[in-house]
Amino acid sequence: MNTLISVLTNGHAEQLLPALLALALTFGAIWLLKGRFWAIIYVALIPFLNWSFGVIPEFQVVEPHQSALFPHGVSLHPMTMVTGMVFVVRDFVQREMHHRVLIVMAMAVAWSFYYAWPVIALASGVAFAISEGVDWLMFTFTKYRLSTRILLSSLFAAPVDTTVFLYGADLAKQIELGAEPGNSLHMWNWIVFVIGKMVGAVIVSAVIRRREDLGLTDPKEL
Repeated sequence: MNTLISVLTNGHAEQLLPALLALALTFGAIWLLKGRFWAIIYVALIPFLNWSFGVIPEFQVVEPHQSALFPHGVSLHPMTMVTGMVFVVRDFVQREMHHRVLIVMAMAVAWSFYYAWPVIALASGVAFAISEGVDWLMFTFTKYRLSTRILLSSLFAAPVDTTVFLYGADLAKQIELGAEPGNSLHMWNWIVFVIGKMVGAVIVSAVIRRREDLGLTDPKEL
C-alpha cells in the first residue's frame, strides 16, 4: 500500500488526498469528453514516461571513449520503444475522441509537471506540443489510409520529439546530477532514440494494414 501511495503522489504521501481528487477530476473530464480506454491510457502513459526518464537508468550500448565516432558512447533507455508507442496511442485516441484529443494532450502534459523533474517536464511539454501537433495535422488532414497515416505521423513526429526531449534531458542531468553537457543530446543517441520510437509505429501500422486488407478496419477511419 505504501508503494502505491508513493507512486500516486510521486513520493509525497501527504498529498494523497489532493492527488486522488485531481486524478478523479481528470479521468471524469476524459469520460465526459467521450474518451474511453485509449484516452485514459494516453493520459497515464505520458507522465509515466517522463517520470521514468528521471528515475530508470539508461544502459550503455557503446561505452564512451576517445574516438571521434563515439566520444559520448551510445545509450538506450528501456522506455524508448514505449515512448514511440505514444504517437500510435494518440492516433487511437483521435479515433475515439476526434479533435477533443487536443484537450487530452494538454491534460497529459500538465500531469508531467507533477510526476517528473521540472526541466524534463518542460522539455517534454514543448516536445509533445510540437511533435503531437505535427502528428495531429498529419492524421487529420491527409487522405492516406489509416495504416499509412499512423506510420507517416510517427515518422514526422518522432525526430522533432526526440530532439527537443533529449535537449531537455541533457539539461536536466546537468542541473540535477552535475553531468557534462552533451550527456544525452548527441548524434548517436538521437539515431537510437528515433529508431526505437519507430519500431512500435511500424508494428502497429502493419497490424492495422493487415486488418484493412481483411476488411476488418475501415482505411478511411479517423
